[in-house]
Amino acid sequence: MAKKKTILDLQQMKANGEQAAWMVIYDSCLASFAEEVGMDMILVGDSMGMIIYGYDGTVPVTMDMSIAHCQGVRRGAPNTYLIGDMPFGSYHASCEDAVNNAVRFIKEGGVDAIKLEGGVAIADKIRAIANAGIVVFGHIGLTPQSSAAMGGFKVQGKNTATAKAVIDDAVAVYKAGARTLLLEGVPEETASFIHKILPIPVYGIGAGADCDGQVILAADALGMYKNFTPKFAKKYCNLGEVATQGMRDYISEVKAGTFPAPEHKYKFTGDKDEFAAFLAEYEKNLDL
Repeated sequence: MAKKKTILDLQQMKANGEQAAWMVIYDSCLASFAEEVGMDMILVGDSMGMIIYGYDGTVPVTMDMSIAHCQGVRRGAPNTYLIGDMPFGSYHASCEDAVNNAVRFIKEGGVDAIKLEGGVAIADKIRAIANAGIVVFGHIGLTPQSSAAMGGFKVQGKNTATAKAVIDDAVAVYKAGARTLLLEGVPEETASFIHKILPIPVYGIGAGADCDGQVILAADALGMYKNFTPKFAKKYCNLGEVATQGMRDYISEVKAGTFPAPEHKYKFTGDKDEFAAFLAEYEKNLDL
């Protein structure tokens, strides 16, 4: 069984030019598959709000929801580096809130690191969590928790002025003590510059190829989420089609009476005459 990676391994991978592959997963079942094939990391993302719970966005996700899913993923992938995604409201009010909730992720969720969204505006929260001895993954660019303020899920850093803001956020996150940085929805030119100037691993989701690794939602990569597929996501298979056809076949067989077939039934192994007598006596005395 593969040894679980540490933050030092992630730094060494960057130094060696080895790309890190990670996925966003919310349950034990998929997590076990990810560990079996050697996924470098798993993020239990607040995108569960849309994928699992059917919300329009990530804002309704709570700490309790997030931690419960982290616990499930950890049970499914005990030897995979695990990142907990701090939900909206869990770190915005104060540094004390930020540290307390990050500690909950470590102690209750069994994660190896936490991720939080934002740059310059939350640098003090990153510093406080890092000073508590917790590995912080920064996340800037298109930050879904702030999508309302951005006017929707918009690519960030497409011109010089907005690119400067993204770069400033990246530098602030690094200086505050984040050990890695995730860039989401950022043009490759902007991401490439950030990758060039920062000594920590810089990962991408919709940020081009010039990064130290890539992350993608399992629901997108496996064709499980039909409501929306972002431009940067690639479907490696289509479980949605397979599942839909499987459900159609199941309904058809149940309606036709061909399921369950003999191979799906259990055999009675007792004395059949004795059982028949018991049933007859039971039915005779039955009072409904």
